[in-house]
Amino acid sequence: MSGASSPPKVQQAELPSVIVVMGVSGSGKSTIASMLAHRLDWPFEDADWFHPPANVEKMQSGVPLTDEDRWPWLRAIAAWIDETRAAGQHGVLACSALKRSYRDILVGGRSDVRIVYLTGGRELIARRMAARSGHFMPPGLLDSQFETLEEPGPDENPIVVSIDARPREIVDVIVRELGGNPDSDAVAHTAESSARPPRPGRDQG
Repeated sequence: MSGASSPPKVQQAELPSVIVVMGVSGSGKSTIASMLAHRLDWPFEDADWFHPPANVEKMQSGVPLTDEDRWPWLRAIAAWIDETRAAGQHGVLACSALKRSYRDILVGGRSDVRIVYLTGGRELIARRMAARSGHFMPPGLLDSQFETLEEPGPDENPIVVSIDARPREIVDVIVRELGGNPDSDAVAHTAESSARPPRPGRDQG
């Protein structure tokens, strides 16, 4: 291999327009989505940036969001997805997308949008959340996340990846499932290298 500067061997023409990395809070969506975006050289978006301030305030207070809270948020994300597709561009989005009805808004009818589902046991995710700081999802809401979760079915054509592996290895699996060669030596990137600063009025966490 040619070292860390070697480009990942991914056939861009075979890739979807937008990849939605989903899972419960604490599953590593933002980290994996950001690293994947860096690998593909695509823009990265975090669904948290699309939440209105009222939603963020509720979550910071430990109050689960209702579906009525979520519909405007999901429609705003769907608008970004459609703008990206219409412009012939690409993007990677980190979004919980826990219910099928949520994913129907984001992915339904869009054959060029692909789901990546990060799956892991509650105990592992609880340990990770307990070690986190600076995030607006209190660990006490984890039960609510798992109660809400509707895992994507085969008809949604998801890429399902266990979070037991290291982030770099998880990204390798995703790229391989997308039809590319992971070329691990080319993936010495961190989440911070592709993350953009929070947008005003969106990331309140």
